[in-house]
Formats: sequence, structure tokens, C-alpha cells
Amino acid sequence: MMNQEKRWLALALICMGALLYLLYSINFAHARDLDGRYAASPLKEWFNHLASGKGLCCSDADGTALSDVDWDTDHGHFRVRLEDRWWTVPNEAVITEPNRAGRTMVWPIYYRSNGALDRIEIRCFMPGSMT
Repeated sequence: MMNQEKRWLALALICMGALLYLLYSINFAHARDLDGRYAASPLKEWFNHLASGKGLCCSDADGTALSDVDWDTDHGHFRVRLEDRWWTVPNEAVITEPNRAGRTMVWPIYYRSNGALDRIEIRCFMPGSMT
């Protein structure tokens, strides 16, 4: 009976290790630049290390630039218009360092079920100048 308990414990430890590795890999995944268009950008390294209180934003390739009409403030919070709906930006998603890109950007995570949009999580938001 003791050997079977040891095997279960070993299996549980292996599963926990694999789960921790997977979570670590997802959290620190490298930014995508699938077609290489940002490879020579002078801001590439800055984008790759850009982070909000929610963690790394990824890169310019993963962010979405917004027009001035697609973001504003409401009751002291930023909000963005994505997929024809306004979404409140959580305070911890706001990037507080100076915007070296100049344009307003958002890094959304879309949650869908059966093709329909359930919700959007704003991972990072970098306000522009609203000019």
C-alpha cells in the first residue's frame, strides 16, 4: 500500500510541476511579430518590456491603436470602444510611463463562446494626447 501512495504522490507532484511550468510559460510568453514588420522598429525593445499593473503587455504587434473618438474618460476612468461597445479600463491596466509611441493603444483579450463576444479584458492601456 505504501508504494501505491508514493506513486500517487509522485504523479501529483509531476502534474503540479507541469501546471506551474505551463502557467509560467503563458505569463512570460514572447510577444508576437508573425510577419516581422516590427523587427526593425526603434521602439521594439520598449514595446517588448512595456507593462501595466496586470503584467507585460506584449508588443506593438499585439496592441491595437485607437482613434481619438474610440477612447475617453468617464467618472475618472479611461474607457475604450471595441467592437462597437464601451469598456471601462481597470486602473491597474493603465500604463503610467510616458507614451513613446505617441498614439493611444489598448491590449485587449477577447472572450467568446459560440462566436459571440462574452467580454473583453483590458490587459494594458496607454493613453495618447487626444489631439
